[in-house]
Amino acid sequence: MSARITPCRMTSRIIQAVANIAKNIGRLEGTHLIQPDLRLRRKTRIQTVQASLGIEGNTLTQGQITALLDNKRVIGPQKEITEVKNALAAYQQLAEFKIFSMNSFLKAHAVMMNGLVGHLGSFRHSPIGVLRENKIFHTAPDWEYVESMMQALFRYLGESEDHPLIKSSRFHFQLEHIHPFLDGNGRMGRLWQTCLLMQYHPVFESLPVERLIYKNRHEYYRALAKGDDTGDCTEFITFILDQIALSLTSLTEDMRGITLTAEKRLEIARKAFAEKRFSRKDYQKLLKTISTATASRDLNKGVSLDLLARTGDKRTTVYRFRFDNHDLGYIGAS
Repeated sequence: MSARITPCRMTSRIIQAVANIAKNIGRLEGTHLIQPDLRLRRKTRIQTVQASLGIEGNTLTQGQITALLDNKRVIGPQKEITEVKNALAAYQQLAEFKIFSMNSFLKAHAVMMNGLVGHLGSFRHSPIGVLRENKIFHTAPDWEYVESMMQALFRYLGESEDHPLIKSSRFHFQLEHIHPFLDGNGRMGRLWQTCLLMQYHPVFESLPVERLIYKNRHEYYRALAKGDDTGDCTEFITFILDQIALSLTSLTEDMRGITLTAEKRLEIARKAFAEKRFSRKDYQKLLKTISTATASRDLNKGVSLDLLARTGDKRTTVYRFRFDNHDLGYIGAS
């Protein structure tokens, strides 16, 4: 059996989707809200886990998942509670997984499926068929070919020059096609796509793409089936990119109500200007959405906190961050 990667056609719609996603990320960067606060990141993590497991039939609510995240007792099916605890642990370790390493991928499976299946972090050694609505949805390749197909898939990750958005989506499809595990394939495909997207841009740590996949899961399965039937994953890639674009729009809306404090704006400026001198106009140019009055208040606060040194007068006034007697790590912590 061939270990080739299922082909994908670069349609105008896919190219436009990639361009739009990049443009929307640029807009988020312009607001300096590209890394949401801890409350929003916590909210999206809970939504991600609930949606990814919901696709697999888990019935726990966001409230129950929140309780488990807070180490509180939850009443529910023990298997579903274990699934949630495992998924929370796996997503907590996202930054630790090595995206081009098959061994790291297998370790992630062991975390995700701990206490749920035997042979954790091991590829299957038996045939498998995927059931949907009591019908065979997909017959996976013979188990003898699984390891070589997965090796080819990870070579693709390391060597391909595909755009990261397309590469992550093709990985997701190919993993579902190979179905290398007896259980946990879907959640692993979604987890690893998130890992791959996070390398492309950190905003994807806080982007609950799984939530939209869950809402559109019938279309998700239809696109997977179409790829298997035709030997072309173009439709699936298009579907996933659409969900990413919609998730970015949703994230932007969620973040509209978040206002940067003066301390956070000063921290942004400190990282941007380092030890260089800068004017109030330079500060405003960096933080495009603030008024002249807000810029002046921020800078005066920085001076009063002894974070900034000020020289000159009126139009000739310039500022420079002090790096001598201050641990600036506390800025923005309040």
